[in-house]
Amino acid sequence: MDTFRRGSLVFDVHDSGPVDGEPVVLLHGFPQDASSFDRLTPALHSAGLRTLAPDQRGYSPGARPTGRSAYRIREVVDDVLALLDAAGLESAHVVGHDWGGLVAWALAAWHPWRVRTLTVLSVPHPAAMTQALVHSDQALRSSYMAFFQVPAVPEAVLLANGGALLRRSLRQGGLPDDVVDRYVERMREPGALTAALNWYRALPFGSGTPIGTVRVPTLHVWGARDTFLGRAAIEATRGHVEGAYALEVLEDADHWLPELAADRIGELVTAHVRGSSA
Repeated sequence: MDTFRRGSLVFDVHDSGPVDGEPVVLLHGFPQDASSFDRLTPALHSAGLRTLAPDQRGYSPGARPTGRSAYRIREVVDDVLALLDAAGLESAHVVGHDWGGLVAWALAAWHPWRVRTLTVLSVPHPAAMTQALVHSDQALRSSYMAFFQVPAVPEAVLLANGGALLRRSLRQGGLPDDVVDRYVERMREPGALTAALNWYRALPFGSGTPIGTVRVPTLHVWGARDTFLGRAAIEATRGHVEGAYALEVLEDADHWLPELAADRIGELVTAHVRGSSA
């Protein structure tokens, strides 16, 4: 399956690995795409797992609706449900990073029967994030999100001079040049960066829809050098998961776990999946 549809939207998806393997859905963040998992998927395939990694809403050229309300979390969660339906899957293991992690939290909370296990990379539970914004340095770490709410200006700033600022910020996070170049070029496609920023701009539309408690087996992985997401929200996340929960802190890792800690993430995800099947 190279694409799937939801209404008029057409999503690109990387469907690979053993066809009869347990399915693992991989959800990327900003400003990545499904290729962010390219270093992770070989380890999962070697463990007998099938991976489905979509270019999410706004990142697939055929799925870039206009207007920020089209990027509410409920809409993006429904995209993942459409992927599962198109693949003929009642449920799957779900791994999400960055914004994909937020989608994964919501999917597991709202549709637990569709999620066999949950693995969230970097991102705390949204309720824990809200707590940390008040009681820690998280508001400072997240201050860029307020800038992203401004219409048009962030696009102009980030893409000026061939995307120099975006390119520099990704390199500072340790991403290699080839990965940085790929992400920046994708964001330079017509409408791509606006669509990606609309995920942030849609946040006010979801303020009345709490994600709630997660009750599926959950693995949470955080890099201690993450400049965007601090320890307070990570440690508070346990209070929003009932049942099996494990936190793995990678002391030498930054925010970009799928690209820069792929081997360790592969080990952790494989063990988590196998543990749920034992």
